[in-house]
Amino acid sequence: MLLKHEQQVHKTFQERGKYVDPITTGKGETRAYVDLKQLKTLWFNTGTLCNLSCENCYIESSPENDELSYISASEVQSYLTEIKQLNLGTERIAFTGGEPFLNPDMIEILSRVLSAGYPALVLTNAYRIMNRHKEALVELNQAYGANLSIRVSLDHYTSEVHESERGQRTFAATVKNIKWLFDEGFNVSVAGRSLTDETQEQALAGYQRLMDENEIGLKLQVGKNIVIFPEMDGQRDVPEITTDCWGILSVSPDDQMCATERMIVKRKGQDKPTVLPCTLLTYDHQFDLGTTLAASEKRVQLNHPYCAQFCVLGGASCSSTS
Repeated sequence: MLLKHEQQVHKTFQERGKYVDPITTGKGETRAYVDLKQLKTLWFNTGTLCNLSCENCYIESSPENDELSYISASEVQSYLTEIKQLNLGTERIAFTGGEPFLNPDMIEILSRVLSAGYPALVLTNAYRIMNRHKEALVELNQAYGANLSIRVSLDHYTSEVHESERGQRTFAATVKNIKWLFDEGFNVSVAGRSLTDETQEQALAGYQRLMDENEIGLKLQVGKNIVIFPEMDGQRDVPEITTDCWGILSVSPDDQMCATERMIVKRKGQDKPTVLPCTLLTYDHQFDLGTTLAASEKRVQLNHPYCAQFCVLGGASCSSTS
């Protein structure tokens, strides 16, 4: 099922004659594709339910959206077992949502992942819901240290912009929990956005000022403890990526998310989870790769505007920080 936002994206680009055929672009050129090189990061979407309703959430997470069901600890375990059986050499297990800490199995899931020897990355809004798990998180951090990474979504370094996206009174509470995570010794990082009227350098400087003003001792470095994503605009006209674009842009297909990553989702009403090529294409069934990691070693045709906007042209990756 395509939700409202995704339906509008498809409608907009199909009216432009773009992103229609998975093999050929609207101009009749060969569409670019990416082959799986190695499964370095396996993502799990913990469910689309969220304690916030953000203005431009690409996945439309909210307190009402349950299109992706909560993934269970046993379902996560089955994929950890498959990684071992297939000797995939996976380096990290990562979690996104919705809000992961709404999932009732989240602490058990983290315990299983970390005890199996995998570093774990959790993307969270760090707003209120995380508070109910603080004691358990401290215990996990004491047991596994830097192998547990928490990345907090902070849409801007000003409360005005952040709260225009995430709602009133969300900024201070989120910053407070970033400070708590740092003070408790967690491996914490920040996920922000670079607005269209500011450079990445300006955004980085703004986030650093925020850390300093709140006595959070993070010395922010892109690629280490902060990722600054480009804005996602489903209505902005972006070119289709052809096989010739790799050379023209001096970009490699091996550097795209789908060359080294997969994501597991559990769609409402389905008996088994589904494997997808990345974190962005959650509802579009043309990107379903099967129910197992073995079945997911398939070529991915870049037949979606996010492939161009976020990855190939934007140079972004959801796994780009610890």
